[in-house]
Amino acid sequence: MADQRPLGRRTGIMTIEAWLTLGVVFFLFLALVRNIAPPDLLFVGAAALLAVLGIISPEEAFAGFANTGMLTVAVLFVVVAGLRETGVLDYLGHHVLGRATTEKGVLARLAVVVLPLSAFLNNTPIVAMFVPVVIDWCRKNQISPSKLLLPLSFLAILGGTCTLIGTSTNLVINGLMIQNGLPGMSLFEIGKIGLPYALIGVTYLLTIGQALLPERQELLEQLGETRREYLAELLVKPGCRLIGKSVVGAGLRQLPGLFLIEIDRDGRIIGPVGPEDVIAENDRLVFTGIVSSIIELEKITGLVPVADSGYEVSPSEQRQRRLCEAVVSPTSSLLRKTIREADFRATYGAAVVAVHRSGKRVEQKIGDITLRSGDTLLLQVGPHFLRAYRHDPAFYLVSDVADWRPVRRDRAWISVVLFTLLIVLMTTGVIPIILSATLTAVLMVGLGCISSGDARRSIEWQVLITIASAFGVGAALQNSGAATAIATTLVNSTQAWGPIAALAVIYLLGSLMTEVITNNAAAVLMFPFCIETARLYEVSPLPFLMALILSASASFMTPIGYQTNMMVYGPGGYRFTDFLRIGIPLNFLLWIVAVILIPTIWSF
Repeated sequence: MADQRPLGRRTGIMTIEAWLTLGVVFFLFLALVRNIAPPDLLFVGAAALLAVLGIISPEEAFAGFANTGMLTVAVLFVVVAGLRETGVLDYLGHHVLGRATTEKGVLARLAVVVLPLSAFLNNTPIVAMFVPVVIDWCRKNQISPSKLLLPLSFLAILGGTCTLIGTSTNLVINGLMIQNGLPGMSLFEIGKIGLPYALIGVTYLLTIGQALLPERQELLEQLGETRREYLAELLVKPGCRLIGKSVVGAGLRQLPGLFLIEIDRDGRIIGPVGPEDVIAENDRLVFTGIVSSIIELEKITGLVPVADSGYEVSPSEQRQRRLCEAVVSPTSSLLRKTIREADFRATYGAAVVAVHRSGKRVEQKIGDITLRSGDTLLLQVGPHFLRAYRHDPAFYLVSDVADWRPVRRDRAWISVVLFTLLIVLMTTGVIPIILSATLTAVLMVGLGCISSGDARRSIEWQVLITIASAFGVGAALQNSGAATAIATTLVNSTQAWGPIAALAVIYLLGSLMTEVITNNAAAVLMFPFCIETARLYEVSPLPFLMALILSASASFMTPIGYQTNMMVYGPGGYRFTDFLRIGIPLNFLLWIVAVILIPTIWSF
């Protein structure tokens, strides 16, 4: 079919519309770099302005909101949240490091788990899950988190380049390809380059990268700060997975800030407890530990607090409960009563999980502790406890425990089956990816792996709005002829070396752009240039698009280019220059790999 665009848009001559579009894109880029406003607001505003100027139609400005790539990203947020809510991701996170004793050992274990997880799941919850796990390991082994957290983010990024659903960028570009009449990618097509790309990146992190990582000693001091420790007594119920295991084998020595004081076995006290002591059914385990570790104990099925008979153990009932901390006031009616006598269940609809008293260990059974002013209680409460008792004179202060959420353990096997079904459907291509992902997300909600409210909250709307609006800006670059004009300049400057040189330049531009604006925005803005460069060279656009997919995800040089980099920036105590020192050699190495391998796998 003949090209219907005006002559200026076909030959690369800059029209008024092209200059206007480039002006809008320039100010958009500047606003993103200077962080003048949130990215979603900037992109929506830019798309609307381009529509007002007549460069794109209103339909084109917001067509991205119906793009299958963007919609697939949305429903996959729900799928990942379902795996998190059922405890599947937590289980993987806390078992992956095992008995690793060295930094290289931890990095190798993280690579084995994070790379495949990131290939099929959104990177953000994976990194969010592993950050506290890595910090806990660092605390126990007296190693600065700065040696491990940045590689964790990089591993998640590298894993995302191995499959079509590995990152939202892959799905967005795939959606644009289909929209432009090109065949979509299969689930593992990008893996032809992504797998060697990731393996080379891992090798770099285990060798050169490890030597370049900073060691922030001040972080070790922060990790060692004194925190409020609770006394908790827990009963090992029949069927608990700890039965028959040694203390160390059960993982009770691996939780940070936690100490198993004694084991009460039918009135016989075992203490001090050794690492090889074996746990038996109906043992009462007495711990002292920080809130986060008590929460981890509370997640173990069959291990329940014995301080209060009102504690809910049923997963379905636990979903209606919360954890909070409450400090007993000097005028409280609870004073001089034992926890058992206070009958929290009848009085407050709550159950006592653990007790803290001014940094001193209480030498009593927890149920027999007589409450004093200033005692802090860790409570399992109903959903309205905070609102009802926040100003109750019985308590100084009532605050929610932010780290705690009820885990739908009884639905874990369902979420694993559904996720496996999703991978099978995507691999076989029996139905389109958007339909298989949507079906899985709906079943996650329908079968109780996640509530409808949590499903809605799991969707990162800012990311979706940014992606959808960026489609309108990309359409303006094509419609106005700006993409053609820039692609013509690119082709003319690389013609002596051929399309491989153009591919190298596109990868470099994409990599630099993704460091200063979002990866999805960089991908959408660069897409028209890939298409036009291929048209002018009269070659397949596929190699250029594969270079764009990799470069838009290869954000290693700054913390702002990729969300997972920002997630480890603070906890790792990193400086901006740390990313430059480690990321520049890695970016350069992967650029060389991509330029050599891409034309070999996908011919021009």
